[in-house]
Amino acid sequence: MLTGKTALVSGGSRGIGRAICLALAAQGANVAFVYARNQAMADETEALLKAYPVRVKAYACDVADFQATQELVKTVVADFGSLDILINNAGITRDTLVMRMSEQDFDAVIDTNLKGAFNLIRHASTIMLKQRAGRIVNITSVAGLMGNPGQANYSAAKAGMVGLTKTIAKELASRGITCNAVAPGFIQTDMTDAMPEAILQKAIEFIPLKRMGTAQDVASLVAFLCAEEAAYITGQVIQVDGGLRM
Repeated sequence: MLTGKTALVSGGSRGIGRAICLALAAQGANVAFVYARNQAMADETEALLKAYPVRVKAYACDVADFQATQELVKTVVADFGSLDILINNAGITRDTLVMRMSEQDFDAVIDTNLKGAFNLIRHASTIMLKQRAGRIVNITSVAGLMGNPGQANYSAAKAGMVGLTKTIAKELASRGITCNAVAPGFIQTDMTDAMPEAILQKAIEFIPLKRMGTAQDVASLVAFLCAEEAAYITGQVIQVDGGLRM
């Protein structure tokens, strides 16, 4: 159980992020979650979380902004009294072949998906170091482990998160802070719902379990990595992909 712990989840208003927020709340954690622009989705997630006997609050923030994330962490600590768990889930896509990809599309994905994770780790780790305890989980992707045509920016950002995870794990381990990464494969979200059916079916052919995963499949693992039972696990990249990349 995570009773009394405070979790900060970026990209928490929808999809995998929302499922993570709910999984942590179900374990008793207070949940502060970050959204970029969609107030309606944030309100919906906040309402769902209030079904649990925990404290909940949504924060609008651009995770790519170093100063804004610094203020966010300060505000969360002031509001909740501590920061014990950080989940870096915020991410965007700007898919196209590299020969057509603009500098702006490359930078936007790197800034949100990779720099955003660095920004929050940078500021949250100062709190965790003082507490001599903490859990950090970065949501990467199998695209960062095997590449994916049309996603040079996304794959590069997610691969960067793997190196970031292992480095942070080594830097913070002596203070009782763990850092792990979870690498989802094809997960049923609004992002995959927008993909053409023919492409999805072709992708499923390569998955040994012959189905897409659910956001709950990812969230359950994240919740475990935040628990005391996972205290001796750090620096790992764990795939939730139905066996796609063995």
